[in-house]
Amino acid sequence: MKKLIVVLGVLLAGGMLTAFTLFAGPFDDVVNALKKGDSGNLSKLLDNTVEINMAGKSNSYSKAQAEIILKDFFGKNAVKTFELLHKGGPEGGSQFGVGNLTTSGGNYRTSFFLQKKGNAFVLNELRFENK
Repeated sequence: MKKLIVVLGVLLAGGMLTAFTLFAGPFDDVVNALKKGDSGNLSKLLDNTVEINMAGKSNSYSKAQAEIILKDFFGKNAVKTFELLHKGGPEGGSQFGVGNLTTSGGNYRTSFFLQKKGNAFVLNELRFENK
């Protein structure tokens, strides 16, 4: 009986680890790109249309336009730190993260939203709000 419980525990833990690992990939990629101010890696995750809010101005952009905007933003605002404060969303569904981005050009409360499309997650909204 003890062996059965141990085997079940390992299987359950392994399943949770696999589910978490699948979820953690794109989420962690966004966090790491924000920490480095890496618009190139961030752009790889963009949806075909992306909502970007900067300094109170919000607009929907094509992926190509969003790449240019992000490259310009991080070019003018060298990242010092990004601290993830909160993440959430239903398991296997859309996910979001909220954190503080400290740059050479100011501090921003930053939030992002990942939506599941097929078997992949895409970044469909980014917000950089002045603190």
